[in-house]
Amino acid sequence: MTKSAFITGITGQDGSYLTELLLEKGYTVHGTVRRSSSIARPRLEHLVSNDEIYNKRLFLHYADLLDMTAMKRLLEKLSPDEFYHFAGQSHVGLSFEIPVATADLSAIGALKLLELFRELEKPPRLMHIASSELFGAPDITPQNEQTAVRPTSPYGAAKAFAFDCVRIYRNTYGLFATNAIAYNHESPRRGEAFVTRKIVKGVADIVRGRQSVLKLGNLDVERDWGYAPEYVEAMWRILQQETPDDFVIASGKLTTLRDFLRYAFEAADLDWEKHVEIDPRFFRPSEPKALCGDPAKAERVLGWRAQTGPEALAELMVKAELDGNTP
Repeated sequence: MTKSAFITGITGQDGSYLTELLLEKGYTVHGTVRRSSSIARPRLEHLVSNDEIYNKRLFLHYADLLDMTAMKRLLEKLSPDEFYHFAGQSHVGLSFEIPVATADLSAIGALKLLELFRELEKPPRLMHIASSELFGAPDITPQNEQTAVRPTSPYGAAKAFAFDCVRIYRNTYGLFATNAIAYNHESPRRGEAFVTRKIVKGVADIVRGRQSVLKLGNLDVERDWGYAPEYVEAMWRILQQETPDDFVIASGKLTTLRDFLRYAFEAADLDWEKHVEIDPRFFRPSEPKALCGDPAKAERVLGWRAQTGPEALAELMVKAELDGNTP
């Protein structure tokens, strides 16, 4: 019997990779899109333009996360087996500029979904994409599923609220509701506002002679970086388990931004020190410390392990940028 899935944030990096994965596994996939003046959805264009897929196995629906009446109608009509919740304001730095909007989308939006699921006769299995940012300033490194939540940004606080609500509704109302505590995961489909994509785009523009200098903030920050297509595979595996649970999805290794920068420039045979300037405007008001995930539970229960390291990740992102294979 064909399974069906519903994805919020389907046009984003993770949503588009998950869509491809589910279609390969024979799913029917539904996703929400917002009405806007532009209908361009570059991460899904190869699927939307395929007459064998679009409106046959892949369906896009206009909806807004904060309009739960419309969402309820959709879910009652479609009755999906699985629900993947990616949508929200996901830029950590921007959350300091728009904290209320971040909370509305990432915190209250998730709570409204959980309330909606309580009312459904047949609620789907829920995958909420949490974030390493909910740990913020952890007492231990690496962090696991029992690490105390201590966010250091409005985004982290919003994700922490949603994370706890998922656990509360799972334990209180018996929903099959799960959290994937996803650490940084990148790809050529990453938005240009994120620093990894900013770096590889800068490298490509320097190669093409469009710019000579790339301005960045604190190069000493450390992150646990992985490859997005591998991470959505882990998210799918979580929803295939017999009982709902939470999992840290991470590589388990820390890399400084300086090293990622070096890997990206070396992929284009360039010396980063000749092209990079430090700009205080790009420093965050508060920076998480040593966010490194412990993927032991995911390896043991899901049989999942990150395969692509930061050097290979930077190289493939630079290649895609130079080849024009980016959204």
